[in-house]
Amino acid sequence: MDALLGAGPRRARGGLGTAPPEPGHAAAPPPWARFSAWLECVCVVTFDLELGQALELVYPSDSRLTDKEKSSICYLSFPDSHSGGLGDTQFSFRIRQSGGQRGPWPAEDQLYNRAAPESLQRESAHYFGYVYFRQVKDSSVKRGYFQKSLVLVSRLPFVRLFQALLSIIAPEYFDKLVPCLEAVCSEIDQWPAPAPGKTLNLPVMGVVVQVYVPSRADKLEASALKPCSLEKLLPAPMVLASIHEPDLFRCFQPVLMHVQMLWELVLLGEPLVVLAPSPAVSSEIVLALTSLLQPLRFCSDYRPYFTVHDSEFKELMTRTRAPPKVVLGVTNPFFIKTLQHWPHILRVGEPRMSGDFPKQVKLKKPSRLKTLDTKPGLLPPSTPSLTRSCPPSPSQPQIGSAVELSPLTVGCSWLGGLLAFRPGRLGHEVTGALDALLPRGGAAGQWGARPPRTRQLALCPGLYTSYSAHLSRDKALLKRLLKGVQRQRPSDTLSALLRRHLLELTQSFLFPLEHYMTSLMPLRRSVEPWKSPPQIRPFLQDDFLRSLEHAGPGLTCIIKGDWLGLYRRFFKSPHFDGWYRQRHKEMAQQLEALHLQAICEADLEAWMKDKSEVEVVDLVLKLREKLVRAQGHQLPVKEEILRLAQLYLEKVMSSLPKNLQAVLSLP
Repeated sequence: MDALLGAGPRRARGGLGTAPPEPGHAAAPPPWARFSAWLECVCVVTFDLELGQALELVYPSDSRLTDKEKSSICYLSFPDSHSGGLGDTQFSFRIRQSGGQRGPWPAEDQLYNRAAPESLQRESAHYFGYVYFRQVKDSSVKRGYFQKSLVLVSRLPFVRLFQALLSIIAPEYFDKLVPCLEAVCSEIDQWPAPAPGKTLNLPVMGVVVQVYVPSRADKLEASALKPCSLEKLLPAPMVLASIHEPDLFRCFQPVLMHVQMLWELVLLGEPLVVLAPSPAVSSEIVLALTSLLQPLRFCSDYRPYFTVHDSEFKELMTRTRAPPKVVLGVTNPFFIKTLQHWPHILRVGEPRMSGDFPKQVKLKKPSRLKTLDTKPGLLPPSTPSLTRSCPPSPSQPQIGSAVELSPLTVGCSWLGGLLAFRPGRLGHEVTGALDALLPRGGAAGQWGARPPRTRQLALCPGLYTSYSAHLSRDKALLKRLLKGVQRQRPSDTLSALLRRHLLELTQSFLFPLEHYMTSLMPLRRSVEPWKSPPQIRPFLQDDFLRSLEHAGPGLTCIIKGDWLGLYRRFFKSPHFDGWYRQRHKEMAQQLEALHLQAICEADLEAWMKDKSEVEVVDLVLKLREKLVRAQGHQLPVKEEILRLAQLYLEKVMSSLPKNLQAVLSLP
C-alpha cells in the first residue's frame, strides 16, 4: 500500500517532477502549475478486507491533503447503502479543509475569483470530491467483487465538467491503471487555466471537451456555450452546455408542486436533510437546491453526500442546540432516527423520466417522524430498529403498522460495527428505508431475549415539514411544465424553463433590497477630495419594510403572498448577512474610487500652498495606499484615473525635501 501511495512524480514548489535548472539557463515555470489550477489531486480508493475503504493512490504523491482529509475522502468515495448494486455510479461530496488555509492565494486564483460569478469561485475552506465508483463481480478477488473509486479533488464547483471528465477517464483507468492516470494528468497540465468569459478546448484521451466558463459580466439567463473560433476541431469536441448547472427538472420531478416552498426554505437558510436511495441522487438534489437562489450567493453550508464516518458527524448531529443551517444529503437510513429532530426532511426515490407528469410527493407533518422508545437489550446501543410506513397494498398492512423484515430478505450485514445494505426482493423504497433489522424474536445471549418495541417512522417519499409557505404556488408554471412533458420536450428544455422561473423569482425578491441599499449610498457631490469619504448610511430593517409599500416585489412579480413576513425571516438568515456584507463592501470600494477620482480632478497646487510637510506626507501615504488597491483590482477605477493618480503622486513627492523623498521611496 505504501508503494502505491508513493506512485507518481514529486511536486516541486507547486509542480510535479521539476528538476533544478541547469547553470546558465533561466528557471522554467513549474510544469504542473496548470494541473493545480484545475485539480488538487487525483485519488484512488479501494476496499481492503482488513482496513475497509483504503487510499490506494494519490497523484501527485506529495499532495498537501492531511490524514483527516484523506480519511474523509476514503469514506465518502463509497456508497454506504445499496452496496450490492453492480455497475458504475457517479456522485460528488464536499469536505471542510482541516487546519485552515495553507498559505496565501496565488495571484492567478485571486484574478479568477474576481472575474467569476460568486457561485463558481474557487473555495478557500472546502474541497469538492467528484467520484466514479465501480462495483462488478470478480472471482479473482477474495470477496468476489471488484470495488474501486476514482476521485477528482478540486476547489472548483465544476460538477458537470468533472463528471464528464470522469466518464472518459475512469473506464480506461480501471483497465490500464496507473500508466493511464499519469498520462491523463500530464494532459490536464497542458490545459489553459480556467478563465471566466472564455470558451476553452480541453483535450483528454483523444477527446476534446469544449466548455464555457461563466463570467460576472454575463447576462444571468445566458450561460450557453460561446463560440471560441471558426476553426474546425478534429475530432469533433464534446460540447458541454454548462460546467456546473444541474438538471433541475430531473432533480425536482417528484417535488415540482413544492419547488417554491423549497426555494423559500433554502432562501431562509433552514436546516434541510435530503434522504435519497443513492449518493448519486443525494448529491444531485443537494447541488440543485444550492443553485435555486441564483444570482444570490448560497451562504449556508452544504454537503451533497454525508455519512456517519464524516469527521463532522458529532458536530452536525448534536441535539444540545438547534440544528445547524446546512443542507445535508444522506443515504444511510440510520439518519432517519438521528435527524428526526430536524425541522425539514425531503425523502426521495430514484428519479424516473416518463411521458406522464411525475408523481408528486405529499407534504407531511414532521410528527410523522417521531419514534417511540425501544426497550434495551435486543440491539446494540448505536443501532436503531426501524419500521416502514407506506401506502397499503394487498400484501402490506395499513399505513402506520409495523413491518418487520428479516436480514435474509433485505441482505444486511455487519461491517466494522456498522451496517452495509444489499438490495433484496423488496425494491428500492424498502431497502432505502431499513436499518439494522434482525430476526424476529431473540434467544438468550443474542443481545437479549425480548423483541423491541416497534418504531413508527414515515419513510415514504415526501417533504416532512411544518413550515407554511409565504408565497402562493405559481400554477401557470406547473401547467407549462405539464404541457412540456406531454409534448415530450427534452429535460434540458424543461430545466431551463424552471430555472428561468426561479431566477425571476429571486430577482424580484432582491429588487427592493437593491433599491433600498442604493438609497443608502452618499451622493457623489458629497465626496470631497481633501476630506475622508462619507459613510454609508446604516440598513434599517423597519425603514426597508415601509419602503415595500411603493417599491415592493409586486412591481416585477405576479406571485402573491406574505412578502413582508418572508423578508422578516430572511433578515435572520445567513444569506441576508452574506448579501449585505458583499454589497456594503462593493459600495465602500465605489466610494473610495470616487474619492480617488475627486483628488485627481482637484487643484493640487492651490491646496499645497498653505500645507505643512506632515499634511503633504499624509496625502502621499493615503494616495499610495489607494493606488496599490486600485492596481490590485480592489477598486473599480478606470485606467485613465490610475494614470492621473500616478502623475499626481509623483508631483506631490517632488514638492518634498530630498531626504523625505528618499524615505518615502523605500519599499
